[in-house]
Amino acid sequence: MAICHLGECQETQKEKFRMSKEPDEPKNPFEELQAQLNEALKSGKVKFGGPFPPPGMGGGSGLAAGGGDADDASKADENAAVLERIRDFNMKPREIRDYLDRYVVKQQEAKKVLSVAICDHYHHVRRCLENPKLAERDFHKQNILLLGPTGVGKTYLMRNIAKLIGVPFAKADATKFSETGYVGSDVEDLVRDLYRIAGSNAEAAQFGIIYIDEIDKIAASANATGKDVSGRGVQINLLKLMEETEVNLFSPTDMMSQMSAMMEMSRGGKSKKRTINTRHILFIVSGAFDKLGESVKKRLESTSIGFGNTRELVERPASSYLHSVETQDFIKFGFEPEFIGRLPVRVACDPLGTDDLAKILTGSEGNLLDQYREDFKGYDIDFRMTTEAITEIAARAHREGTGARGLMTIFERVFRQYKFELPSTGIRSFEVTAETVSDPETSLKKLLKENAHLQRSVLRKEVESFGTRFAEIHGLRLHFSPEAIEALVELGVESDKTIRSICEERFKDFEHGLKIVARNSGADAFTVTGAMARDPDGELSKLVVESFRQREAKGSGTSGSEN
Repeated sequence: MAICHLGECQETQKEKFRMSKEPDEPKNPFEELQAQLNEALKSGKVKFGGPFPPPGMGGGSGLAAGGGDADDASKADENAAVLERIRDFNMKPREIRDYLDRYVVKQQEAKKVLSVAICDHYHHVRRCLENPKLAERDFHKQNILLLGPTGVGKTYLMRNIAKLIGVPFAKADATKFSETGYVGSDVEDLVRDLYRIAGSNAEAAQFGIIYIDEIDKIAASANATGKDVSGRGVQINLLKLMEETEVNLFSPTDMMSQMSAMMEMSRGGKSKKRTINTRHILFIVSGAFDKLGESVKKRLESTSIGFGNTRELVERPASSYLHSVETQDFIKFGFEPEFIGRLPVRVACDPLGTDDLAKILTGSEGNLLDQYREDFKGYDIDFRMTTEAITEIAARAHREGTGARGLMTIFERVFRQYKFELPSTGIRSFEVTAETVSDPETSLKKLLKENAHLQRSVLRKEVESFGTRFAEIHGLRLHFSPEAIEALVELGVESDKTIRSICEERFKDFEHGLKIVARNSGADAFTVTGAMARDPDGELSKLVVESFRQREAKGSGTSGSEN
């Protein structure tokens, strides 16, 4: 009778089960990775190499776990500086408003509301840091809702506020989130992004700002049937974040985060905080709310019937009615009452007119005009823009209907060919007029024709530059005769190519041919003639053949003298 020990029988059954499975059944790669990582951690031999180690692991090839002391010290200093700024926060609303005036045109009401809300929030945070008992008291956080058409400066306002205060700032679009996180991202990823931006320091991240754009896109449809994972569910999940909750900093679906956490456990010692509380994180959401403006307009028109002329209401753009929006308008639009209640500070931004767009180009710091000047300065080119040109650009940008973003569209259209052509010419300055804006192609052709003499000078210098590079690379000096230079310049003008590409194409075999000539003759300097520029292969062949004849003649002469 066969005797089977329990352990052996179990192993036999497992083996039979494995044999009964399909031979081609694929294995789960994540399970294999996890098993291999666990085995490596147990062995204590795990190392991470390459330029992209897991978060918190430092960098460098073959860096063992626990390295990167210099980086850790630098991050600690940065985080300490952030916390110090928050502890010393003493700004006043007017100071924030004045700072925003330097960068954002118009939106005076939005600047005031934002300035007050920011000051109230961070003064409260400062007092909580000074007296931790205050943090336990109820405090109604002034989360902010920004409304207004695209391109009016909503995001730019928040970026500059975060830069002024010096706190971590994370931005995301609401459309990328889903209720479950399987179809899209989980809303808690917002807090994790803030944590990463704060240098993986939870203490600094808990006082940061989270900005969510396109919030109007997650309003639940009034006639939606079934479960709305992209609207109502996301709103409900955001409720917890905007109020107060603990967020796990290591996402269960993020393999790198899990690997980093496992490495920290394997190293031992003091582990990083694994959760972050959202009590002191300020949430700002924004959206265009185009249809909401139309809804408010209808409400106001219906209430004004019989009480006066409604012509003024009809003539106003829909976006201007966002100043009159009420909570019930948001609920009718598709927002949950609990969600909209977590956004007590609401302010509408005004659409930008032609004069506003012109002022952006001339009166705001870091404007698009300055950016384009810097782009051309990279090629040692400067340009002047007339007042009429600025007005024309602003008018065309306004017709685009995308606010300040329309300026970029017009600038790209005007300067597209200028950026391509001028760096290869001798032109170092030009003027942008209203005619340039209206017909940039014709204006560019006129500019190039007027400065054609400069072009030939530039091409001649390019020929000399090719000779210099050739000597540096191959150790053979090339001297271009005036006739050769003119021949190459003519080729450049006719073919609309750079001299560098023409020379590299025509003289691609010169390295090998001239090295043969150098061995035969001992010369290391050569003159490129006009004939050689026009027929490089033929002339090079003649030169090589002649060098062999000279060497043979020299050899024959030496033999004769010895005899």
